[in-house]
Amino acid sequence: MMNFKEGEILYFNKPLHWTSFALVKHVRYHLLRKLGIKKMKVGHAGTLDPLATGVMIICTGKATKRIEEFQYHTKEYIATLKLGETTQSFDLEHETDAYYPTDHINKEMVEKTLKQFIGQIQQIPPIYSACKINGERAYNLARKGENVELKPKLLVIDDIELLHYNMPEITIRVVCSKGTYIRALARDIGVALQSGAHLTKLTRTRVGEIKLENCLDPLLFKDWLDKQEIDLETEKK
Repeated sequence: MMNFKEGEILYFNKPLHWTSFALVKHVRYHLLRKLGIKKMKVGHAGTLDPLATGVMIICTGKATKRIEEFQYHTKEYIATLKLGETTQSFDLEHETDAYYPTDHINKEMVEKTLKQFIGQIQQIPPIYSACKINGERAYNLARKGENVELKPKLLVIDDIELLHYNMPEITIRVVCSKGTYIRALARDIGVALQSGAHLTKLTRTRVGEIKLENCLDPLLFKDWLDKQEIDLETEKK
């Protein structure tokens, strides 16, 4: 029997264009309606950009204390990069701002370059990110046109694999630690290839042991909730 106040851990496939906050709000709304209560703690364990899809862990009630634990789990992504072009945000949120040569790039060069990123790396987060500078989010400062300088962070890339090579696009699988920005990785891969790059598609396929196939479509959450055994009396206390 489920008890959301005592704490449940739910796995969702975050849809394209949804913010992480929108998914939390959606889950909380349906939980409150179902349980007939006015408030409940609901939080997610690791942000996904609006243009990314995939595994998002949501904790309810007392299980929100475990959010940090889940954030430290290894993550796996499938990312499609377009080479030869960059954008300010390193994804499709912004228009192309520069073009670079790609004629010198071949599959062997890409595979060799990707290997350089395996292990501990220093990564400067994107200026369009949720990193804080003097208490303000970097993306808010960037959108105001202010100069944003972020310090490099040490993180670990466990594995990078080239899945598809179809110039000017490549698709890679990345296994990495907490705090890795795949958009920034795309930027750095572009530079390492003596070109430019940005993300055109990103899916988080795994967090720890939780895989995409274990995840629920948020649009089916209400129907799923209706089928669960819930101790409604305990929830309302």
